[in-house]
Formats: sequence, structure tokens, C-alpha cells
Amino acid sequence: MPDNLLIPSVDLRIGSLEEYNRRQKEKAAQQHRKPKPRPCLTFSRDFGCEGYPVAELLRELMMQRTGDEWVLIDKAILEVVAQRHNISEDILQHLGEKNHILDEVLATFSPRWKSDQEYFRLLCRHVVSLAEQGNVIIVDLGGSIITRHIDNSYHFRLYGSMEFKIRTIVRRLNIEPEEAEKLIAKKQKQRDNFHRDFLNQDAHDPALYDMLFNNERLTPSRIAHTVADFVTAEILANPVYKALHP
Repeated sequence: MPDNLLIPSVDLRIGSLEEYNRRQKEKAAQQHRKPKPRPCLTFSRDFGCEGYPVAELLRELMMQRTGDEWVLIDKAILEVVAQRHNISEDILQHLGEKNHILDEVLATFSPRWKSDQEYFRLLCRHVVSLAEQGNVIIVDLGGSIITRHIDNSYHFRLYGSMEFKIRTIVRRLNIEPEEAEKLIAKKQKQRDNFHRDFLNQDAHDPALYDMLFNNERLTPSRIAHTVADFVTAEILANPVYKALHP
């Protein structure tokens, strides 16, 4: 499908996930490791907004500011994780069968959703496990809803006019405006239906987010730096961080 061109290389992001898991194991092996805030950041977006450029730049900024590894997660990454047993086990070993956060997430699922229930249950297990470890940026996947019960989680949404979204899709996929408009309408309807029918939420509800960004007026760089400033300030204000840095 042409919209696959909008997704950055999965292999590169799988490599960063493997490095993230390796460093997690190293830190867990340190006997006197002190805990510190490890945020989970989620991005929701209108189809056609520039979520990936924002998330990739934000990952670089947060690694620079925290000195830790960060990982970018989306549906394409989780589909590969599901196929690679060793990576999947590394993630899921941190999540117990009776995890209370997962129970709360699954309790929000609509009873009307039947066909892919087990698939999305597994997807949610991976998302919740990664989010609890922290230093993760989740693009779409209902992340603002699935991770809302997790401490130090922050949620952001990108939106823009139809004209703006058409221009971005035309530029990135090299298709005609009429085709871009049809693709946007189709994909947005699928996303809205998923949030409504599966998660019982309206993803356009501003109450789900800490910040909303008009992608038509703000560049990916401006958005990423604004989020990085906000999250860094939240980390510095966290009581755990203050206790470690009196």
C-alpha cells in the first residue's frame, strides 16, 4: 500500500529496540541501581500529520538530555516483535499475568469487538510493558488511552486542516491531491472507528492529552523541542528525581 512509504525503516527501529532491551538488562543487573523517573510519551495524530518526524527527532533530543536510551514504538515495530520470539520475550518478561494496569486497560475494551481481540490483547501487553519500563515514545496504537494509568506518562496530539494533510501526503507519496484526500478519509475513518469501537474513546477529545499541536503552523522540529522542554521540566520536578539530586 502506498501509505507504507510514510513509515520509517522498521529494521533501524528494531535495532534501537534491541539496544534498549540490552541496556535495560545491564541496569537491572546493577546491585545498587537507584530508580529515577523514566517517562512514557505518546503521540496521537490526524492521518497526514507528521508524527514520525516529530517522534524521531524527539527521541534524539531525549537521549541527549537524559543520557539514556529511548525507543520509538508503533504498530510496524510490534508486528515484527510478534514474529521475533526472543525480542518479544525480553519485553513481556517485565509484565506479570495479573498486571493491574493491563487489567484496567482491557476492561475498557468494547464487548462488541470480537474479530481481532486476541491480537490486540497481545499488542496491549507489549505496549503496557514497554510503557512501564519508560523512556519510550509510542506513535498511535491508542497509546494515550492504553497508557493513561501509568505514572510519568505524557500524551500529545497533532492535528491540521484537510488542505495541509493533503499537501503532506501528496509530497510524501507523490500522488494526486484527489487520491490523497481519499486516502486520508479512509485511514482517518479506520482510526476513529478503532478508538470508538475498541477502546470506547474519541481520540479527538482534548481531555486525553497534555498538549495539542497544530501541525500546519508548527514544524516537527518546533513540536519536538517544545515536548522535550516540557518533559524535561516534568522530570526535574519529579520528587524521585529531587530525592536523588538534592
